[in-house]
Order: sequence, then structure tokens, then C-alpha cells
Amino acid sequence: MTDSEKKRQLRKHKTIATGLFLLMAIVYFSMVYFRHQNEESWMGYVEAFAEAGMVGALADWFAVTALFKYPLGLRIPHTNLIERKKDSIGDSLGSFVKDNFLTPQTIRPYIEKLDVVSFAKNWLIKPTNQELLEEELIKFIEKVIRDLDDEEVVDFMSKKGHEILNEFDLQDLVSTTLDYLVDKQKHTEIINALIPKAKEYINDSDVFIKDKINEKHPIISMFAGKRISKGVVDGVVSFLDDIEQNQEHPIRQNLEKLIKETALEIKSSDEWKSKLENLRDEFLSEERVNEYAQDLWFSVKESATKSFGAENSTLRKYVRNNIKNLADSLQNNAELQNKINSWIRLFIYRMILRNVNEVENLIRNTVEKWSGRELSDKLELEVGKDLQYIRVNGTLVGGLVGLIIYTITQLIF
Repeated sequence: MTDSEKKRQLRKHKTIATGLFLLMAIVYFSMVYFRHQNEESWMGYVEAFAEAGMVGALADWFAVTALFKYPLGLRIPHTNLIERKKDSIGDSLGSFVKDNFLTPQTIRPYIEKLDVVSFAKNWLIKPTNQELLEEELIKFIEKVIRDLDDEEVVDFMSKKGHEILNEFDLQDLVSTTLDYLVDKQKHTEIINALIPKAKEYINDSDVFIKDKINEKHPIISMFAGKRISKGVVDGVVSFLDDIEQNQEHPIRQNLEKLIKETALEIKSSDEWKSKLENLRDEFLSEERVNEYAQDLWFSVKESATKSFGAENSTLRKYVRNNIKNLADSLQNNAELQNKINSWIRLFIYRMILRNVNEVENLIRNTVEKWSGRELSDKLELEVGKDLQYIRVNGTLVGGLVGLIIYTITQLIF
């Protein structure tokens, strides 16, 4: 109901209450007049009823009016109570709400009835709502990315990246990596992958070897250069074949031993620490990290921007699949439903109890910001209509009491 409607109803009920008082006054003075002209016994009863009704109406009018303003503008003590006691009302109202509505005993029954998951799963199971949620999420992500300041993002990524890189223990990282290669036999996989490439390279180097022999030993090359170069190639290839086929070949064992020794040396050597730090500082300086961060951010931003409008982009598919998975989980996973509801209930319960004092302060501060007249008008607008019934009841009850008193008086005397 709007304020204008409340004002119309308040005026209407004030008119009814005042009209009833005026009716009592008219009846009373009429009876006084007629009793002087031609008195009848019944007139006394009517006059007593009307007289007492006027008194009751005036008394209750005074009581109701005294709450919101000075009756007839007269500054009678203990009137205009709401305007004069505004701050006390604010304090009392805040404390009343906190002590009676925001206690664990009153909140818990309502919190325990909350079933947010049921509403969410019934809404999310509809394909149209899934599409709506997908569009809203895409729009939200797009707005976030477009609103981000490129310079600030790059600066943040650069600083954080540089901080993380500086926090790394490079000695431990490199040493642990080498140990991992040996423990998982990854170095063997590397050797097995490199040997075929090495043999292919050696076979293709026959002419190169012959040219080198000719360059260093032209006389030998003239008579046996081709045979020697072929022998060198065949010998090297045969040696590589032995390494490839024999998993226990001394070269493999020596390489494994070398890696382990190198890992141990790197971990404990100040020289290696200095080398690794210099390498990091050279290749991962602040300027280069900033360049990497800039390239990474603009690449991500460009990729994301293109995906917003594409119906089957990776981003859209990811969002769409996760929405469907969430809908299915909410429908079929009772344990998940109970967990989510429990989390939500606990969160709301704790938030309310944690902020009950804030609610009290909010009520108190809001009332304090109102002027006394404003608060009085607001309350009168809300409850004034019902208070007019007090005036009506006062008129009728007062009249009945006056009639009873008059009747008893007539019977006794």
C-alpha cells in the first residue's frame, strides 16, 4: 500500500471518529433542549449516554493525539511523546528487535527450514534457464575482462610472477628434477629417443667426415678417404646400436651416475647456486617477465574476446558443460544437496548472529537521522488508522458506561 493510500485511509477513519463525537454532541444538546421544553423520562437516558460518549471520545482523542503531536497546539506535559522521545524510541526499538527477533532460539527454526537447493535444482533443470544462466555468465565474464585495465593486470602479473620466481629455491628445484629423471628412468627414455636421431645424423655425415679427412690428411684421403669415412660412420653407428640395445651398457650407467652426482653437487654447491641465480636474473629479469606477462595477458584476452561471440567456443562449451553437470548433480546427488543446504544454512545463521548488533545500530541510527516530526508522521501513517478505532470505541463504551451509571442512579434514588 502506498503512502497516499495510507493517508486517505487515515483521513477517512479520523472523519468517522470525529463524526461520531459530533453525533454524540448533537444528541446531547438536543436532549438538553427537549428536556427543558417537554421532559420525558427516556430523554435522561439518551442524554446520559450522549454525555458520557462525548467524554469518552474527547478522552481518547486526547490520548491518541498526545502520541503524535500537542493537542490543539497546547504544550501540555507528557504529550507529543513520539517526537520528544525519538532517540529513546530508536534505542528501544533496536534493542527490542535484537533481543526478541535475532536470537538463536528464534532464528534457528526458520534457518533449518531453508531449502535453497530444491529451488535451485527445479529452476536449473529447465533448458531455457540453463541457456539463460550461460548467457549471463558469459556476459559477466566478458564485462570483467573488458573492464580490466590492461596496464594494471600486466603490472600485477609481472610483479607476482617475479616474486614467485625469486621465491623458488633453484638449487633444490634443479636437483630434485634431475633425481626425478633418474628415479623414474626418464633419462633412459631421453637416451632411447636421441640415439635414433644421432644414428640418422651420423649416416648423413659421411661426406662431411670425408671432407674433414681430406682437409687434415689429403694424402690419406686420396687413397682411402672414402673407406675411412665409411668405417668411422659404421663404427659410431655400431657403438650407438650397442648403447640402444643394451640397457645395462656402461655409457648408460655412467650417464646415470653422472646425473646423480651432478644433482648432489647442484644441491650443495655455492658455485651452482650463483650460476643458477645469474641465469635466472639474466633470462628472467623484471623487464623480460613484464614482457612475458604482457604477451600472456593479451593472448588470453584476445582468445577470450573471440570466444564470447562464438556459439561453440571452448569457453562456452566449458560453461555449458559445467552448468549441465551442476544441474545433474543437484537432481541426483542427495548427499550433495544436503551438504549445500547445510553450508548455506550455517553461513546464514552465522552471518545473522555475527551482525545482530549491526542490525540494532542500523535501526537506532536510522531513527536518529529522522527528525522527530518525520518519525511521528511515519508512525501515525502506519498505525494511526487503527488508533482511530480507540476513539470510536471510547465514544461507544463511554456512552454505555454513562448509561449504566445513570440507570443505576435512577433505580437507587
